[in-house]
Amino acid sequence: MSVDVTPFAAEYPFAPHYLTLGNVKLHYVDEGEGDPVLFVHGNPTWSFAWRNLIKGLSPTARCVAIDHIGCGRSDKPQSYNYRLGQHIDNLLALIDSLSLKKITLVGHDWGGCIGMGAAVERPELFDRIVLMNTSAFRSQLMPVRIAACRIPLLGALGVRGFNLFAKMALTMAVEKPEVMTPTVRAGFIAPYNSWANRVAVHRFVEDIPLRPSHPSYDRLVQVESGLERLKDKPMQLIWGTRDWCFTPAFCDEFEARFPQAKTLRLDTAGHYVFEDERDIVLQTISEFRQQN
Repeated sequence: MSVDVTPFAAEYPFAPHYLTLGNVKLHYVDEGEGDPVLFVHGNPTWSFAWRNLIKGLSPTARCVAIDHIGCGRSDKPQSYNYRLGQHIDNLLALIDSLSLKKITLVGHDWGGCIGMGAAVERPELFDRIVLMNTSAFRSQLMPVRIAACRIPLLGALGVRGFNLFAKMALTMAVEKPEVMTPTVRAGFIAPYNSWANRVAVHRFVEDIPLRPSHPSYDRLVQVESGLERLKDKPMQLIWGTRDWCFTPAFCDEFEARFPQAKTLRLDTAGHYVFEDERDIVLQTISEFRQQN
């Protein structure tokens, strides 16, 4: 699916790159040179969310940002295995195709779980980990407004028909409305402009595994169990504490599992912490990459 980036080209001035996976094409950004920083987005965002960090880090790093299948400029097949395990496998395929090593992982929302899923399978390829408002372990915490999007028929109508999930994120995911200028809003929403093109947004909501009977539950348990393999990796947690979805309780859990992690809690930021406090986030990641 082609996304017209012309309206926000100044915000997102990156050349497109594609990896063919079977009968679908996965889009990614590949900017700069040096040890790689691998950006993994969540729902309902895409590589556009990382634009400011890519611009800031690409002078000294190779910045690679995936668009999951169904998201951003990647293909949006209507019949596809939109499950956690498939997204992890797709990320691993991208890592292998680009021969990435000494990776600094940057994950947010679903991207944290997907990225950590790749890291627990190939820990030797990852040097550092940065996580923002995310999870990589089982939890029963689900906001009512997200649970409502999982209601059969009603959820599809809201998420795919009226685009409520992506539209509401433009206001509910930030604490500083001024950062979401008309151009930025257009960028976030651009790939999700029809029922068909919102397929992955809905599938991500449906793929939250709360019970053992869920198709993605076992893969989530596998990721959670593998976190021990990453305990010696330098980790930076950056948390928007005003997030009503991935609340500070998730940050607490990461700190308990990774006592060596450095933590920056930002009380002025929400879920899109990279929008609310983009300069602080960039500075924190830059300094973290330079530490021994």
